[in-house]
Amino acid sequence: MGFEKKTEKAMSLLEELIEKAGGCAVIDGGFATQLEKHGASINDPLWSALCLIKDPQLIQKVHLEYLEAGADILVTSSYQATIPGFLSRGLTMEEGENLLRKSVKLATEARDKFWEANKKILENRYNRALVAASIGSYGAYLADGSEYSGCYGPNVNLDKLKDFHRRRVQVLVEAGADMLAFETIPNKLEAQACVELLDEENTQIPSWICFSSVDGEHASSGESFRECLDIINKSDKVNAVGINCTPPHFIENLICNFRELTDKPIVVYPNSGEVWDGKDKRWLRSKCFGGETFEHFATRWCDAGAKLIGGCCRTTPSTIQAISNALKQRF
Repeated sequence: MGFEKKTEKAMSLLEELIEKAGGCAVIDGGFATQLEKHGASINDPLWSALCLIKDPQLIQKVHLEYLEAGADILVTSSYQATIPGFLSRGLTMEEGENLLRKSVKLATEARDKFWEANKKILENRYNRALVAASIGSYGAYLADGSEYSGCYGPNVNLDKLKDFHRRRVQVLVEAGADMLAFETIPNKLEAQACVELLDEENTQIPSWICFSSVDGEHASSGESFRECLDIINKSDKVNAVGINCTPPHFIENLICNFRELTDKPIVVYPNSGEVWDGKDKRWLRSKCFGGETFEHFATRWCDAGAKLIGGCCRTTPSTIQAISNALKQRF
């Protein structure tokens, strides 16, 4: 098969899922939140990736819960799973790479098991889910809250960011992920690093890049989204772009802004509205939702132009169930 055909097939994979889902596909929800609900202790620099070492079966259980809730896309438990992070815990390079592979395997096995059980059921409401390999920002690895500020310091340049992400991207692609999900990218520099890395590696599976925002108008660094999206718009390796781990009351306005800045499908999976205090490592309560609920917001986000909708920190399978039900009633 020639390169052109491979690229065409890879680029259509996400589009096909969106079409099968009726025009708006559902992403799963908060992973660490659900692990903790089941009793996992992840107060650790590795965060949810700690369960790759200590309790991989719990990871698979959470994946299955989100599939049952109606998720069309499973995001792997590799957000904070980095080679440097594993090395700092005394693991070898080989052990770290195997844990990255395990994150894909656990999600893929859960998807295949769930689909095998449901595909023959007449009028089942599910689509065969895609597995998106999560790639957290450099700030997520630092575990100092900088994925919500973009302040990486003067010693972090484009090459350093590409080198940081490179081996993880290679391993996750080799492991058989359906697509890549770059998450909570806080600044233009790291977005550019992701775009250039995908090109240098000639990655042939779909990907999305999602930014964080703390004010609903700019990337977390304060840079304009016009600057950030200009870089992404030039890439044929990035298939969708959007926002994650951002308060839900910002999302509708951000979708409208993104629609003016890009032709790529727009992805949104906000947090619950609670605010993460990166220094004190705790959630601060928020009342931004008022009396409205996620499913009401989801239909508005779909109307505004989002093509992929889910949840991030502090959302649960019940959140995703509500989103899925609301969207499926529309199509």
